Amino acid sequence: MKCEKSCGAIVIRKVGASCETLLIRHVNGGHWSFPKGHVEKGESEAETALREIREETGLNVALDTGFRSVTTYSPKPGVSKDVVYFLAKAKEGAPVPQREEVLELGWYAPEEAEKKITYENDRRLFRSARAYLEKEQTR
Repeated sequence: MKCEKSCGAIVIRKVGASCETLLIRHVNGGHWSFPKGHVEKGESEAETALREIREETGLNVALDTGFRSVTTYSPKPGVSKDVVYFLAKAKEGAPVPQREEVLELGWYAPEEAEKKITYENDRRLFRSARAYLEKEQTR
C-alpha cells in the first residue's frame, strides 16, 4: 500500500470575545475543510503546515503545535493518507484564495463552521480543537 502524508491547520482569528474559523472549499473534490497539503522533502510537519496555509490562503499564522491531531483515510484504492493538523492563529491580513487549489474561502463562527464542514472526521477534528482552545483559555 502506498502511504502519503499531508499537514495543515485549523486556522482561527479572534473577533471581539469570540473566534472564527477559516474554511476553504477545495478544488479537488469541492469539500469544505481546512488548509493542508503534501509534505515536501526535508520539511517538518510544522513547516509544511505553515507553507500550505500561506500558499492556499496568503495568510501568515502563529502555529500552536500543542494541538496535534492525525486523521487517516484512503483517498483511493491502495493508498493510505495521514493528515497531521495543528491549530493556528491568523496574524493580520485578509485571506486570498490560491485559485489552483481553493474554490472559495471564508471565516465562520463555530456553529456555522461545524455545519459547513463536509466530512464527519473533519467535524470531529474541529470539535477536538474547540475543546483544546476552551481548556487553554481556562489556564
